[in-house]
Amino acid sequence: MIYLDNNATTPIAAEVISVMTDAIKYVYGNPSSGHAIGAEARDLVGSARACVAALVGAEHPEEIVFTASGTESDNWAIFGAAQMRPEKRHIIMTTIEHEAVRKPVESLERRGYRVSRLEVDIDGHLSIDQLISLIDDDTLLISVMLANNETGVLFPVELIGQVIRERSDALFHVDAVNAAGKVPIDVRRASIDLLALSGHKFQGPKGIGAMYVRKGVSLPPIMLGGAQESGLRAGTEAVHQIAGLGAAAKLAVDRSPNVRVQHLRDRLEFGILSSIPGSFLNGTVRSDERLPNTSSISFENTNGQMILARLDSAGVCVSTGSACHSQERTASSVLQAMGVPYSRSMGAIRFSLGRGNTENDINRVLEILPGIIEELRLISGN
Repeated sequence: MIYLDNNATTPIAAEVISVMTDAIKYVYGNPSSGHAIGAEARDLVGSARACVAALVGAEHPEEIVFTASGTESDNWAIFGAAQMRPEKRHIIMTTIEHEAVRKPVESLERRGYRVSRLEVDIDGHLSIDQLISLIDDDTLLISVMLANNETGVLFPVELIGQVIRERSDALFHVDAVNAAGKVPIDVRRASIDLLALSGHKFQGPKGIGAMYVRKGVSLPPIMLGGAQESGLRAGTEAVHQIAGLGAAAKLAVDRSPNVRVQHLRDRLEFGILSSIPGSFLNGTVRSDERLPNTSSISFENTNGQMILARLDSAGVCVSTGSACHSQERTASSVLQAMGVPYSRSMGAIRFSLGRGNTENDINRVLEILPGIIEELRLISGN
């Protein structure tokens, strides 16, 4: 099988498996216990916290709080911000946020919150001028993803953070779930207050995420009970999961393999666009404004689900968009928001590469994909 769906999830790195296995076998203590065995577990959790802090550029390891997923982190940031400042009732987000952001914001909107939506253009870029025009004294939270999970387009979070700090005391929340481990993150330079990430997106285990909570931001606890996670998330820590996240973060700090991944992505992209008529890149063509591993390509007058099925039968795993709504039969809401024509958006495929991909993988896809597209167009009369 050729796996080109790394934005949905990544294989766990061998180094991470080793760390987790050792934690399961030997570090069985409760981190809250006062004896030596508990201290061993506590030290392992602390080491992982420091690794995640280094990955995102946090000044203090205690600014990292472990959660069960990126979705939990995003939900906590949004609902927690509303609890922090009940007098403010205005939220700004983009039109292409992940459901983990969009649905909590829509929930608050149904409760009377005013929501402004930042539009994106055909290249997937937002307008800083529009953002400036939307900020007012009532703005509670501005939520902008660092990288779109479908197109890979990056948002200029450092510039956005600067704009927010110059004009508002609004909280700045960033969903970095699909960016962590792929591009550099510096929460201090970007003036980020809250940032979400998820371990399984960068060769860590599923079921573990984290949130950066800037020192001085009094986010209310998401779970009540014991004093774990500085009293912000009660419950005995999943030491082996946390250790795995820390190991994945440590690996991800060395981003040199992404140079090779980007070379493979660019070669795949060029090969498809140059050999298949009616194929179009979704999002900016500039590589420095996209994740190094991601290409969203539309095949005009075809059906993405049928392309996916044909590739799957040939041993190639891709997606039509976000894995969280992969079973939907409608065009991607992200591509619709970008203004991609329906004839193209229905035939979109996301190729997201990882460290395990090879030149042979790219050769195989470029060998079989033109024939698949030609066959499907013949069947549909296009």
